[in-house]
Amino acid sequence: MNSFATTLVYDGSLNGFLTTVFIAFEEKLHVADIQKEYQAQSGLFSNTETVFTDNSKAERVWNGLKKKNYNTLTSIYFAFLSENEGIEFILYCFIKTMMAQQNFKGIDYGDATSLHISQLAKKVGREKHRMEAFVRFQLTKDQIYFANIEPDFNVLPLISKHFKNRYADQEWLIYDTKRKYGIYYDLHKVEMVDLELNEIHFNRTRKSEVFEENEYQYQNLWTNYFNSTNIKSRINKKLHQQHVPKRYWKYLSEKKDAV
Repeated sequence: MNSFATTLVYDGSLNGFLTTVFIAFEEKLHVADIQKEYQAQSGLFSNTETVFTDNSKAERVWNGLKKKNYNTLTSIYFAFLSENEGIEFILYCFIKTMMAQQNFKGIDYGDATSLHISQLAKKVGREKHRMEAFVRFQLTKDQIYFANIEPDFNVLPLISKHFKNRYADQEWLIYDTKRKYGIYYDLHKVEMVDLELNEIHFNRTRKSEVFEENEYQYQNLWTNYFNSTNIKSRINKKLHQQHVPKRYWKYLSEKKDAV
């Protein structure tokens, strides 16, 4: 057993984090912190160990958590995707406590750590549903339906199933402008793709040569329909912004003149 505190550094992926948990348990480490490799900082009183992702080890941890309590596993996964500062060490401490309990019952809302994880998971869940509702595709000249998103949390892995089921008959790509990667559906499967786009295009009045000309005609038709059916005297702006916050307007073609 290592008597010194150790800061574990991993690649930032879910499997990387789960591998880190496995290593910490297997080597009985006194963990000082868990950090992403591109954010890692050396501590004065801890060793630093780089963990290389091992999918088989990650799967063992995932299955162990799933066996303990599936609903709690979901909360852990969603909280991890929050990318909240220090979330890895918080989750590690929670998992350590969770695995030590023979009859683990689930999230204990009386415990501050458990409550924090639950609250983060709910925030990520809300962002997932909003992205599913507010994403608007535009057809490119390559005949791929494309959409930009810029979510607060890393929800692309959570929304892929929804869009695969809903748009199973067309190729599409949803790109996270904040995290510089996307999910691409080729009519058979969804895969993650790394992209560095020169132009970040939302539903704006300025046209792009990337998209089909018909796309802008459809947008104008939809905008005109939306405006013509909207009864201004009945608009409740406060309620409307509660359901459709302003930060999502850039995704919506009917809002392109308002952003």
